[in-house]
Amino acid sequence: MKAVAVMVAAGFGSWLVASLVLDSRTRLEVLCGMMGPLLGVSGSWVMVERTYRRNPQAVTALMIWAFGFKLAFFGAYVTAMIRGFSLRPVPFVVSFMSYFCGLYLMEALYLRRLFK
Repeated sequence: MKAVAVMVAAGFGSWLVASLVLDSRTRLEVLCGMMGPLLGVSGSWVMVERTYRRNPQAVTALMIWAFGFKLAFFGAYVTAMIRGFSLRPVPFVVSFMSYFCGLYLMEALYLRRLFK
């Protein structure tokens, strides 16, 4: 759970810094771009960590299932944000991709530490 707290702090901390120079509409779009990857990485980390503690052999199957779930989740999330909430695509997608790459890099590093 410490890893999730660090990822949440990194996400919101960087958003707070960015929000100092952004207008209110862009600030919201960047926040929405962060929330999807943050939910995805936090959820998968909690499930992987719990599964690893109980049954390390089950982690691969869980990660395969989670990949499929996240594929559908992120597709629906991006569609809902751009079409449903009428967010401008450029700030949202730049934010989404930046947080996606950064947060999943953090998760990969935590996974490496967990599996050692």
